[in-house]
Amino acid sequence: MTDLLELTRDLVAVPSESHAERPLVDVLERDLRRLAHLTVDRVGDNLVARTTGAASTRVLLAGHTDTVPANDNAVPRIEGDTLWGLGATDMKAGLAVMVALAREVEDPAVEVTYVFYAGEEVASVHNGLGHLFRDRPELLEADVALLGEPTDATIEAGCQGALRVEVTLRGARAHAARPWMGRNAIHRLGPLLRAVEAWPERRPVIDGCEFREALQALAVRGGVAGNVVPDEATLTINHRFAPDRRPEEAVDAVRALVAPHLEEGDSFEVVDLAGAAAPSLGHPVLASLIERNHLEVRAKLGWTDVARFAAHGIPAANFGPGDATLAHTADERVRREPIERCHRALLELLRTGP
Repeated sequence: MTDLLELTRDLVAVPSESHAERPLVDVLERDLRRLAHLTVDRVGDNLVARTTGAASTRVLLAGHTDTVPANDNAVPRIEGDTLWGLGATDMKAGLAVMVALAREVEDPAVEVTYVFYAGEEVASVHNGLGHLFRDRPELLEADVALLGEPTDATIEAGCQGALRVEVTLRGARAHAARPWMGRNAIHRLGPLLRAVEAWPERRPVIDGCEFREALQALAVRGGVAGNVVPDEATLTINHRFAPDRRPEEAVDAVRALVAPHLEEGDSFEVVDLAGAAAPSLGHPVLASLIERNHLEVRAKLGWTDVARFAAHGIPAANFGPGDATLAHTADERVRREPIERCHRALLELLRTGP
């Protein structure tokens, strides 16, 4: 039987920072191509392995191969039942579970697609899952998907959408000694910032999961020189919105908040927008996985690639080992127990079906 902690260590030992995932994908490809029950396709640095039986349900398991840059933690080490190292929790422990399942389940009760994709930790344009949906969507056809993001072996259902806008307010330059001759654009931000701060938080409950929306000012740009009244100031606003709102509704809500503070010449620009995903906990595969293993269920408040599956009509949830609060830290680590718990739950699902 595979030692999952040691397998995770072996994957951590292969560097795979964003845009440099190829060595790890090479290792995974060699491993998976040795398994006669799988059909393996490689598209760039994205790898898809599938069973091709006659089962009526197909389950897709997905995980990203890239990590953030190392922070004196590139070399893995195991102490007792804990593994330290870059990507241990985000998300090579999840990849280890997928590899072990691919090796162990030769004749699953459901068809299985294993997706190892690049470029999740960087800008969306580089996301390998997005590339596969664009270029080879037939490889991703499935009835339900589970994304191995670190959830400490709980189900984090759906995800919230993410919106980022830039609001630019105009003014008029003047000498700082004679500010009455101009108009300070940075000062104009004051009422808008107070409106953002006072925004009423929504906590909709969807499919039994409580989501928690957020609106935050994340950056301010402005200023010309040490003795000049600024004639332009830009505020960056981030909005996380629940799955009961479509992306355009989220934009309209933020636009309505900002509108009273805009004048002729000002601007409101959407610079990033990603839709939310509904929990979909009523799907038989997800419902069975939760019930059989007595899994804790909560809403995913951040954005993950489950939204990409949802956008293509595939119900999806986050389920993987590792503590997400340790991701991207110098002290990143993962414990054996949640890796084995995820593995047991998914092994039963693949062997017996929903």
